[in-house]
Amino acid sequence: MATEPEFIFPNLIVAGVDEVGRGPLVGDVVTAAVILDPAKPISGLADSKKLSDKKRDVLYDLIMENALAISVGRASPTEIDDINILQATMLAMQRAVVGLSVTPQHVLIDGNRCPSLEMSSQAVVKGDARVDEISAASIIAKVTRDREMQELDREFPQFGFAKHKGYPTKFHMEMIEQHGVTPHHRRSFKPVKAALNIA
Repeated sequence: MATEPEFIFPNLIVAGVDEVGRGPLVGDVVTAAVILDPAKPISGLADSKKLSDKKRDVLYDLIMENALAISVGRASPTEIDDINILQATMLAMQRAVVGLSVTPQHVLIDGNRCPSLEMSSQAVVKGDARVDEISAASIIAKVTRDREMQELDREFPQFGFAKHKGYPTKFHMEMIEQHGVTPHHRRSFKPVKAALNIA
């Protein structure tokens, strides 16, 4: 996949930003900011959701080895409950950009809105499938969050987090009914709220 011409800025340091985890009932919303190295192109970049786990892991390692700068940002379940998921996502994106070891001159954000940043930025709808930098960010964010869900699965094996990644599947809802909620659940999300009212 090649970056579309309107998103190529040959003389600028450009970062791509994407998020993972707006929909789940549990865990952080995770964002990544990536500045690719034009001298070290990575082939096969695509929207992380369209890639197999195996392919994602291979690309994750390639991005970690070859990118100019990578930063992961996040907002916790408590922050999500306090300021809502949209604002928490914007905050996590800001944290990812600020955390870059190289300061970008322009930032391309997946979606239809940009967080408040010190440099110029541009929202790109379906950017994770159209812009290499955003594809790379989507892969870093997804692999990071999926691995965290696997860790949480070891802590709370009855919930099956490694499988459903915290999304409100039928199994996840049944486990909430049986076992209540964990400290990592987002209490402002309707199904969790309802479970807490039952409890």
